[in-house]
Amino acid sequence: MTVVYWYDSAPLPLLGLMTLFPLLAACWVIFGRQPARAPVAGLVVTGVNVLLSLSLLMLYDVTQPGIHLAESFSFAGLSYFAGVDGSNILFLPLVTILSFLVHIYNRLTSFANDHRFIACLLLLEGIFIGAFAALNLLQFWFWCLLELGPVLWLTTNAGTGSGRFQAAMLLLRYWGVGLALILVCFLLIAWGEQEATSTLTFNWVELRENAGRLQNKELIFLLLFFGLAIRMPLFPFHGWLPVVAEKGTVTSAAVYLVGLKLGVYGMVRFILPLVPDVAEEWEWFVLSLGVISIFYGALLALMQINMRRLLAFAVLSHTGLLVIGVFSFSEFGLEGSILLSVAYGLATAGMLFSMGLIYQRTGTASIPRLGGLFDTNTSLALLFLVSALSTMVMPGTPGYDAAHLLLEGVIEEDGWLLAIVILTGNLLAAAFLLRAFQQIFIANPRRATLPVSAIDHPVMEERIIAIIISLLLIITGFYTTPELNFIT
Repeated sequence: MTVVYWYDSAPLPLLGLMTLFPLLAACWVIFGRQPARAPVAGLVVTGVNVLLSLSLLMLYDVTQPGIHLAESFSFAGLSYFAGVDGSNILFLPLVTILSFLVHIYNRLTSFANDHRFIACLLLLEGIFIGAFAALNLLQFWFWCLLELGPVLWLTTNAGTGSGRFQAAMLLLRYWGVGLALILVCFLLIAWGEQEATSTLTFNWVELRENAGRLQNKELIFLLLFFGLAIRMPLFPFHGWLPVVAEKGTVTSAAVYLVGLKLGVYGMVRFILPLVPDVAEEWEWFVLSLGVISIFYGALLALMQINMRRLLAFAVLSHTGLLVIGVFSFSEFGLEGSILLSVAYGLATAGMLFSMGLIYQRTGTASIPRLGGLFDTNTSLALLFLVSALSTMVMPGTPGYDAAHLLLEGVIEEDGWLLAIVILTGNLLAAAFLLRAFQQIFIANPRRATLPVSAIDHPVMEERIIAIIISLLLIITGFYTTPELNFIT
């Protein structure tokens, strides 16, 4: 595999800078003794990272295969290796854009001046960028482990309701098991490589080239698949998601929503290149879990009266579709799954922002207590609608072309029956999202609403978030060719 280092095509090591800037800013916010400047620091650093990620896209040569803008060094026996290719290049701008929007959204919440909260958001951005760019197995695992710290703090200290601590402990149990499985898998891979070549390495490029000599391939696949399935999450490993979504803050949910995509990315990055034969043998099992996830998540979403739990089960349903695309073993299915994962990340964040501001103003997440909010919250209603339509893969949204690619790959490899099942699941997704929009923004409330807060609306920050997300979804929806070129 060709590896092109950053100094051959860029003036600066962009990946390292994008990772370090938010991490250093978080340390400054925590230890700098100037908490009043934390909100400005958050906006400036995330804004700079947006520009760096756009520069990354401009410098990426879509005509050349292999790893681009790679960075590598070793110190005290530890090695660092990062780079981008078609499987992760689009996730980095997604992380930076959503992180920037989260800091804008946070200005409207009670945590607007909480320097510890802002530091956690900055830490998460740096961690996500580091994880998506990692081309060293142990390095990827280390970033995933670090993510636990800020996520647990956000859940316990900035969540809602009396069950925040229990939700955090549930998250810790699930993620802890997943991280343990992934670590054991990575150690087996490295030890297997050491037996074959007498060299202990976690370098993804070297392991990929020598994947045919790996031992215990079936065990490696099962450990890695189940570890990542918890993270995604996929049925039946999803028990932590609706609880944490209900008890955590919308701000933190929108951030680690991107973290959930690490599960899909991990399957593309590690499972398919390292143990492709075993993955194909277990295709029937993975596809079965994907189909169950689609319908289980959609049906439970239809039954929810809490808007946060509804979106959590929507994510579960979407995850099933993404996994089916990855394990279709088709170029079209894989491209569609990656593109759809990015589109889902942006669209679901739009719905979370909309619901978060509704919660800020009404004090409730109960759908029956909401209603008739379109006239007073027009920009939030439109943001929710555009995001929901993108999630439902309607024409004019990026999900449309992505879903068509995914379905083409599924039909090519697995036949029409599975494609019809997927389309039926998408109809259920349309049902629960349009039903939620109608009940929250159009219909009259069935129960007495709580007093609306004194926040004037619409406010500037609200309009900025709505305009940016809607424009990104619409523009990329009508013209997906550049994104597909990156992935291809």
